[in-house]
Amino acid sequence: MTWLITGGAGYIGAHVARAMAGAGERVVALDDLSAGVPSRLPDDIPLIQGSSLDGELLKRVFAEQAVTGVVHLAARKQVGESVAQPTRYYQENVGGLATLLDAVAGAGIERFLFSSSAAVYGNPDVDLITEDTPCAPMSPYGETKLAGEWLVRAAGRAHGIATVCLRYFNVAGAAAPELADTGVFNVVPMVFDRLTRDEAPRIFGDDYPTPDGTCVRDYIHVADLAEAHLTAARRLASPGVSGDLTVNIGRGEGVSVRELVTLISEVTGDSRPALVEPRRPGDAPRAVASAALAAEELGWSARRGVREMVESAWQGWRLHHSR
Repeated sequence: MTWLITGGAGYIGAHVARAMAGAGERVVALDDLSAGVPSRLPDDIPLIQGSSLDGELLKRVFAEQAVTGVVHLAARKQVGESVAQPTRYYQENVGGLATLLDAVAGAGIERFLFSSSAAVYGNPDVDLITEDTPCAPMSPYGETKLAGEWLVRAAGRAHGIATVCLRYFNVAGAAAPELADTGVFNVVPMVFDRLTRDEAPRIFGDDYPTPDGTCVRDYIHVADLAEAHLTAARRLASPGVSGDLTVNIGRGEGVSVRELVTLISEVTGDSRPALVEPRRPGDAPRAVASAALAAEELGWSARRGVREMVESAWQGWRLHHSR
């Protein structure tokens, strides 16, 4: 098979592309380079600059590259930005997906893997979030991911496309320093950024109903996430596979924000105490995945721990911020 990976030069996309190519899959990357970095990809993975909103380009790429499966990661993904720019998020995340699925159906492609998010769940009051936990997203970003799942499944039923939706929890770490997350949007690089600017890390709220009063999250190493994509793609490529599957991708273990900040202090050697600031609106006290279905259906489970995530992310941060 030949897999087209949209967003293939991004932080997660490049990890997925490398993992799949390293396992012998033929991979082609498509990226508009708004956030992607071409140097993340090795020379033997073709990179086509363009958008999933460009239907004519997609048709040409599918034909010229003989694409037989799609891994769709390209999307806008910042919660706060989505609140400020909801129409942009719907246009790019849902509109781009609709254009892509039309092109997929027109080309007769029968395998589709969709990058979804735990943001579809919103703020559920449960110990472990299963795939049956009701979805109630709390931001336009989360809404676009849930609408994207609906659209993927509907297109799959209409056109005979086998589909998998992966609901990521909190992604961190790097498989190699040059692949590290260069944005300052997720909690680990946000703490690194504060320390680099000689400022104390921040904790938003320490009065939640959790053991230490701070929010508890499920963190997944990006290399484990990439391997989950590989196993899901190979499931889709199996003879006779049809229908749809939706699974959580997490470790099934909670780590509090205070525990994470303490670990970052140990790894970086910067032990200044964190500043506690007021809660942010919409932060759930606890969001931890049940990873049982991924193990059952994909034979996949996370292998890397939180310390490895922080250590690898720190190596990458120093590489990108020592210039």
